Amino acid sequence: MSDSIIIIPTYNEIENIEAIIRAVFSLDKQFDLLVVDDNSPDGTASKVKQLQTEFVGRLHILERKGKLGLATAYFAGFHYAIDKKYDYIFEMDADFSHPPKDLINLYNACALEGADLSVGSRYINGISVINWPLKRILMSYGASAYVRFVTGMQVQDTTAGFVCYTRKVLENIGIDDIKMRGYGFQVEMKFKSWKRGYKIKEVPIIFTDRTEGKSKMSGGIFNEAFWGVIKMKLASIFKKNN
Repeated sequence: MSDSIIIIPTYNEIENIEAIIRAVFSLDKQFDLLVVDDNSPDGTASKVKQLQTEFVGRLHILERKGKLGLATAYFAGFHYAIDKKYDYIFEMDADFSHPPKDLINLYNACALEGADLSVGSRYINGISVINWPLKRILMSYGASAYVRFVTGMQVQDTTAGFVCYTRKVLENIGIDDIKMRGYGFQVEMKFKSWKRGYKIKEVPIIFTDRTEGKSKMSGGIFNEAFWGVIKMKLASIFKKNN
């Protein structure tokens, strides 16, 4: 058993899942991997279970009964990882937008450099995004600037979904109390970690938009995050004052 586990939520990722699993398991650092599949009709879970016979004890799967959302998929994965006593717990997409080789840099930031969580950052060294239209780059970059303005949290890529958490962070920030369920939960988790004084280190990555499968992004997700950040900040002030 590794000291680290990567959580990959999936819904219809048959085009990517075998390749991303093999890429992770080819790294010099040994990682375990947990796929949380939301009953993908394209057979993603079946492919993972087939590969489990090859990667015995390293590849795990949680199958859920329907499309229940990204945030709850990660929360299920976090509880699994905490129960199994993994020290370093990663979030990662299945579509290669997060470079597998950078898992080692995220791990080193926590295991060797003292960070409590590390963030694969698209914006720590300017803008490092490939294949996104300008409108989406401006939306994403502007969202992080907006979060910094509202919260005071000095993280350049607040919406990043390529993250390594130490187990103590996930045990102590109250993951079951996270309010946002779209991509805004990424902001809320970083904010809760920052408010509790945990050290956050950003690690530069080059983010490449998916070439296979369909994006799950929608306007409603951004709308939830916009208002959710204000509510989150206000709630933190109210709690502090009481």
